Amino acid sequence: MTSIESDTEVATRLEFEESQRSEGWRLLRAALRMQRRNLLLGALVGILWASFKVAVPQMTKYAINDGIEKNGPLLQWALIIGGLGVLTGVLSGMRRYIAFRESRWAEMKFRERLFAHVLNLNIGYHDKAQTGQLMSRASSDLMQIQGFIVMIPITLSNVIQIIAVTTILFITDPILAIVALIPLPFVNFAARRFSHRIHPASIAVQAEQAQLANVVEESVSGVRVVKGFGAEQVQFEKLEKEADDILRESMKAARIRSSFMPAIDVLPALGLVAVLGVGGHRVLNGDLSIGDLVAFNVYLTLLIWPLRNIGMIVALGQRAAAALVRINEVMTTKSEIVEVAQPKQLPMSSSETLGAVKFDKVVFGYNLDFPVLRNFNVEINGGESIAIVGATGSGKSTIARLLLRFYDTQSGHVFIDGIDVRKLKLSDLRQQIGLVFEDTVLFNDSVRNNISFAKPNSNIQEIERAAKLSGAHDFILQLPHGYDTVIGERGFSLSGGQRQRIAIARAIVANPRVLVLDDATSAVDPSKEGEIRDAMKTVMNGRTTIVIAHRPGTIALADRVILLDDGKVAAIGTHDDLVVSNARYREVLANMSTVNAAEKAAN
Repeated sequence: MTSIESDTEVATRLEFEESQRSEGWRLLRAALRMQRRNLLLGALVGILWASFKVAVPQMTKYAINDGIEKNGPLLQWALIIGGLGVLTGVLSGMRRYIAFRESRWAEMKFRERLFAHVLNLNIGYHDKAQTGQLMSRASSDLMQIQGFIVMIPITLSNVIQIIAVTTILFITDPILAIVALIPLPFVNFAARRFSHRIHPASIAVQAEQAQLANVVEESVSGVRVVKGFGAEQVQFEKLEKEADDILRESMKAARIRSSFMPAIDVLPALGLVAVLGVGGHRVLNGDLSIGDLVAFNVYLTLLIWPLRNIGMIVALGQRAAAALVRINEVMTTKSEIVEVAQPKQLPMSSSETLGAVKFDKVVFGYNLDFPVLRNFNVEINGGESIAIVGATGSGKSTIARLLLRFYDTQSGHVFIDGIDVRKLKLSDLRQQIGLVFEDTVLFNDSVRNNISFAKPNSNIQEIERAAKLSGAHDFILQLPHGYDTVIGERGFSLSGGQRQRIAIARAIVANPRVLVLDDATSAVDPSKEGEIRDAMKTVMNGRTTIVIAHRPGTIALADRVILLDDGKVAAIGTHDDLVVSNARYREVLANMSTVNAAEKAAN
């Protein structure tokens, strides 16, 4: 029974590998069709190159037979050979230029398509995808495709060269040509076997490289956590394991290549030995001229590199096909958030204040079996501020994600200004909602560009106004270059509170009709919290604001407070009223105060 199961598993695995290989080659052919015109131009240049390359041994034969043996115009033949060499060199340069131009163009287009597609995928995909895996596909996998495409015009010209040389050899002396070319069928057999063996090895190497990239990315992005826990050795051991895995898989691929490439060198050399043996006797017998024998040997040497090139292009093709399969896994992933064919437009003017938000009978869970929100109903008037309070994991941040359509509800609807968010164009929806995350992300750019991220054409007056409203202006002026100071990757050169104030300024510049502050004061020093609250009060005035907060002082800024419990609205009222009337609200606040005190002590 075990043997039968094992055979079945092997058959399944082989079938899967064959389907992967076929899919990879299909994608590669589709990619090459987009560049067929320029690749054909490269092939045409390659044909001319091969023609001149093949002509040199013929001219050498005439130089020996006519210029040396018959005391003919040797200088003339030398000049002709030199001219052909110059033309061959020029065409070789053109061939390589076209090859590299097309390969880099293809790499650029693939990278742009992949990057655009990844950005368009829904947040749920990114929550599960490994950053290192995506980076590997966008870098090393694309390099494999580029490396293959660059060889196509070169390989086509080499194939032409093989055909031309073979034809000339048979015209010159059919018997000697047969002797010289006997190894070629064995080369073809070896190439086919090599192709089937190298494909799974190539996939394994690229998969391991992606794992290594993931470890590096996590270690670098989380370097503060690594150092904070003294876990450098732990991460090094992870990297060492992945590096060893790459070495192991690479050596498997190297052993496959090392068993094939020597055959490419040895088999043509055997043909050369046969030509010297058989051809030498024919020269001595007067059946073959010395020039023909020399030309014959030169032609055989011209076959060695093209035959090696066949092995190289097969290996590169297999790696490119494997890379395309991995890239296609991302490119064929469909976003779960889909726009309607004819989106509606948000109202731009109204007798009432814009920014009304409504959650109507919303049910949602990241896992369908465990809903986070259950029959969630809330109406927020335009210009009103609402604080959402609840225990950890109660679904507070989920509300913001549904409003922005990072996720869609399983049932129920979310409206903004009376329009279901699913009927709006995503860019229109998100441009009207400013979001400040709990985990602030800034970019390795100037303070000015980080604040104007959503509106790059903002003038300095708009940027400074937003910074003043968020309480960031004063500390920005103290930076080495003020608003032009580059703040480093993720803004870690700033304190947590400074990063969050810049993030609030970024949301203000966007001038959204709805502002969502997702625990935006959590990293602010308590001594500065009063300043931030005053700034937030100014920002929130007349603007629909959803505040997800843990600190009572921030919660009290809102016109109304919603107590979220077990995925439902447990109570609605002002902060003061709920403190007096709702025991569960007091309990949640007490728990949050304990957490805040612990965080303060830790800082």
